[in-house]
Amino acid sequence: MCGIAGFIDFRPPAVGREELIRTMTDTLVRRGPDDGRVWLGEFAALGTRRLSVIDLGGGGQPMVHQEPGSAPVALAYTGEVFNHHELRAELSSRGHVFTTDSDTEVVLHAYLEWGADCARRLLGMFAFAVWDGRSQELFLIRDRFGIYPLYYAEIPGGIALGSELKALLAHPAIEPEVGLDGLRAVVGFVKPPESGVYRGVREMVPGTVLRFHRGDTQITRYWSLAATPHTDDLDTTVSTVRELLEDSVRRQVVSDVPLGSFLSGGLDSSALAALAQRALASNGEKLRTYSVGFGGDENFTADDIRTTADGPFARLMAQYLGTAHTTVELQGHELMAPEARMAVLRARDLPTSLGDLDTSLYLLCEAFRKDCTVALTGDGADELFGGYDWFLDPELRTVQGLPWLEFARRKLGAQGTRYTALLDPELVRRLDSDTYEQDIYRTAVAEIEPLEGESATDRDIRRMTYLNLTGYLRIILDRKDRMGMAAHLESRVPFLDHRLVEYVYNVPWEFKSFDGREKSLLRAAVRDLVPPSVLYRKKAGYPPTQDPAYGATLRAALAKVADDPDSPIRDLLDLNAVRAFLDGVSGAERLGRASGELVLQLNAWLDEYRVRLVL
Repeated sequence: MCGIAGFIDFRPPAVGREELIRTMTDTLVRRGPDDGRVWLGEFAALGTRRLSVIDLGGGGQPMVHQEPGSAPVALAYTGEVFNHHELRAELSSRGHVFTTDSDTEVVLHAYLEWGADCARRLLGMFAFAVWDGRSQELFLIRDRFGIYPLYYAEIPGGIALGSELKALLAHPAIEPEVGLDGLRAVVGFVKPPESGVYRGVREMVPGTVLRFHRGDTQITRYWSLAATPHTDDLDTTVSTVRELLEDSVRRQVVSDVPLGSFLSGGLDSSALAALAQRALASNGEKLRTYSVGFGGDENFTADDIRTTADGPFARLMAQYLGTAHTTVELQGHELMAPEARMAVLRARDLPTSLGDLDTSLYLLCEAFRKDCTVALTGDGADELFGGYDWFLDPELRTVQGLPWLEFARRKLGAQGTRYTALLDPELVRRLDSDTYEQDIYRTAVAEIEPLEGESATDRDIRRMTYLNLTGYLRIILDRKDRMGMAAHLESRVPFLDHRLVEYVYNVPWEFKSFDGREKSLLRAAVRDLVPPSVLYRKKAGYPPTQDPAYGATLRAALAKVADDPDSPIRDLLDLNAVRAFLDGVSGAERLGRASGELVLQLNAWLDEYRVRLVL
């Protein structure tokens, strides 16, 4: 995994171009601690920070190809292409000559052979920029699911790009200004298409190609979820899922640096760990696995979302597989440590309401990185196989809204996952999040390709699956990417092999739920890999801390912000609501903690990034 930055400027070359691209690139040092380089062309400047994973000695970037008498083609690439060996063989047969063993060089030659259409041939996770000096065009290309981030903004004379927002904010033409739409994206639990939150900044939509030429920007889609009839019977479907998942894991455990796997003791992570252990054992290697805990299982209290603690199941699965397992036990004071919370903010460049969920993942990744550089994660399985509770609720399937928000509202009331309970009511009214969320919902639904003759149930499940894969999943992937990269850890997502996704997306619901439970199809495909207690364990979400000391520290921090007349957030608060939460007034606690987390993060963000709100 790496980080990339760059800009195209068709104006006469200005003094300080090299210093600027170095400054932008160096903001991404946590994405790439092993190497940092820049390249400058006539109109282009590209930079990369590298986390070396494949071909440690080769694969330096930006990588440039130039034929005699022709202009250069330069690539700034971040990602992993898991079919690069096959592509290398095909390109070699077409006359291409390679000097490294890196997938970076394969991507560059794939572009030289097929142009931007090369994206269709890539199996993996990636985001890259190609400056084609022959046509004086810039191409930005992002993977199908948005595993790797990529942002851009038009600037005077051209365009700027970066793996993270911080790289763009280092360009003098891009100011840290945020309007109402940007703030709506921050306070809600949604992933608006293209929004980069900061004014003028956009995020590349997954599965798209951007072409920029002298002020002309064109965006085309090279991949989308297609609706096709499913003709396999149940047994064939189960075996096909197993074959596709096995092949994905086999490809993704290949690494020139130590690799491990997150292991919560749930079905998804356990199945991946089992397949990875098998793949590594053939080479005499032993898989390392990691889970997070909060001071011991005896402190766990069950709730509607998490009926069992991860610890016993993770340890059982590690013992069953014979992995080298580490449980990272965290205390409340570690999760509220200012340096950890600031590291989370600087990783995201944006505030969130996730609080300890982000901080614990960051600290888990830091512990993981002491032994490994690459991590396998089970993200994507719930969205693909129907693992969330809302898939099993017939009423929620037909609701015209984003399913995770509708589910949350049933649990938490009308505010759902908006977490604006402590903000000024007039600001909340102006944000009009209901309309904003509905607009996102309608835009996404309009993209869904229908299947003629599909039953009403399968049509509803297709809509719900699409919304989860293109909306909720992107929130999860952003979180895993930023927290991992803050610790120099690359995360790989075997369930998001696009061949597997394309197949399962079209499997009818009666196959996905044939045993009356969530993820029936996945359970059948991996039933020989995990013990029954793990196989039939009810899904439990990523765990928050239940340490009372954490809540007390959070309240103290919130009180300090509310009492400080110079706090950047103070004028945006409903001080009466804050006091009610701090005083423990009945009903205020329900949404107060997440809202409090958001307030603290907003306050730190406004201060650290010198954000100017244009409301």
